[in-house]
Amino acid sequence: MFGLHSGERALVVGTHPDDETVGMAGTIAAMTACGIHVDVLAVTCTTAPMYGGHSEVRTRLDEFHEACDVLGVGQRRVAWLDDERAASPEAFFPDLVALIESGEQVSLGASRPAALFLPAGGHHQDHRAVHLAGLAAVRPGFRDGRPLPRMVLGYDGPEDRAWLAGPMPRPAIVDITPMVETKAKALSCYGSQLRANPHPRSVEKIQAQDCAAGAELGTQAAERFAVYRMAF
Repeated sequence: MFGLHSGERALVVGTHPDDETVGMAGTIAAMTACGIHVDVLAVTCTTAPMYGGHSEVRTRLDEFHEACDVLGVGQRRVAWLDDERAASPEAFFPDLVALIESGEQVSLGASRPAALFLPAGGHHQDHRAVHLAGLAAVRPGFRDGRPLPRMVLGYDGPEDRAWLAGPMPRPAIVDITPMVETKAKALSCYGSQLRANPHPRSVEKIQAQDCAAGAELGTQAAERFAVYRMAF
């Protein structure tokens, strides 16, 4: 997949716990099934009102680890929990770049991945900040011992695909048909974050968007990616 080989590593950076699953669970599951080691870094999580309900850190951490187990993820971490950085990551941009470059346990320096997956930007200020920080972390130039992944790709959240990313080019498309059930199982782990249909974050709408991407390939389901770097 993507020119990756069994035994190589991929790092998925998500802004919040669940971004990795709603955005690219099928691709994560396909990579781990091929023997690629996938690590996941979720940047921020807060206890606060959300979607007319409530986000609670302990619940979201449990959901995150359960979903990562379903997908075969190796190392995983939620970095900033209920502090000022978690509430406004865009206000701590240098810290955000450093976290992705050289944070503990899961980062470019710790994981040394051949491929990096980032939020593709989107309409949410936290997602935009993580997107820009990720690109800054893999900027060309002197690396001071940190790896420069040969592949850097961006994935969308369901709201982004509904609002913003529809007309934008997403030239890398991964057939996730064999992993549809695995993605559904991983999505079901995030009971506190999924909404009722027809919200874009409902299971039905996420699956509908995957089916639309699959139609471009003539398959049941797929996930689309922006391409920032792909060197072979």
